Amino acid sequence: MADIPVYLFLGFLDGGKTKFIHDTLCDERFQNGDKTLCILFEDGDEELDTSKYKGGKNVTVVIADGKENLTQKFLEDSLKKSKAERVMIEYNGMWTLQELAVVLPRNWQIYQIMMFADANSILSYNSNMRQLVYDKLNSAEVVFFNRCKQDVDKMPLHALVRQVSRRTSIVYEYDDGTIENDDIVDPPPYDMNAPIIEVEDEDFGFLYLDAMDKPENYDGKTIRFKALTARSPRLPKGSFVGGRFAMTCCAEDIQYVGFICHWKQADTVKNKGWYTVTAEVKAEKNRIFNGETGPVLYVTEVKSAKKPQEETVYFG
Repeated sequence: MADIPVYLFLGFLDGGKTKFIHDTLCDERFQNGDKTLCILFEDGDEELDTSKYKGGKNVTVVIADGKENLTQKFLEDSLKKSKAERVMIEYNGMWTLQELAVVLPRNWQIYQIMMFADANSILSYNSNMRQLVYDKLNSAEVVFFNRCKQDVDKMPLHALVRQVSRRTSIVYEYDDGTIENDDIVDPPPYDMNAPIIEVEDEDFGFLYLDAMDKPENYDGKTIRFKALTARSPRLPKGSFVGGRFAMTCCAEDIQYVGFICHWKQADTVKNKGWYTVTAEVKAEKNRIFNGETGPVLYVTEVKSAKKPQEETVYFG
């Protein structure tokens, strides 16, 4: 049975989900001839009128307001009737994502998750329904804050997302229809002034990108992180790579990335072993950086470690 790609739209009532779906269906780049099933688990003010879409005959809209319809049978029956090749789900903001996960048909694969929020009310939602807001932010790849005033204070909105996820993209949409990508620079998720910079498992992606981009900031610093090690005859004697598998945006983009680590006892390190590595960083020119300056690690300690709960890190 072929996989069905699912585009999931999250947020609370009047957050702008339906409008975004409408705009997407009006976009000729999206209307490539594939039959689309739109399941709306929330009955808002906006409506989807298939007569307005080029290729609208290929779009089936199902209003499923009510949790009694949140069943695997309902989803499968809707797909069967529509003969669709892809699905767009506008999810009810008052329901948890776990409730959807347990009924989602096995061959329905989540391709993209977006959250939409009214910039004027989301902080109030967060104060009163923190768990539901967290539930959505924790899964979203991008958050759209719409209905922004020109003088909007972006920092509370930015902080709301970053308290939950550092990999989620943030977009602000203003009343006049213009949009702006979030460009607020976050401080590192670890103490750069500590004697040993302790890097949590989920922060390896930030460490890798930041150290590769600004190696001079880490020159002379001592760091400690958990790594999946790699050994190869092509590496210089007395060295290994300490890294992780990282995902940029989707499963197809997973790749192994890591730091070159010099250690006299490197031959005791197993290939594909999990270790906690403590090392001093030196910003040096190296052939692996094509003659440019990059972070080279001089190891002071290596300890066996249990693999992290989430083996793949994310680049945001």
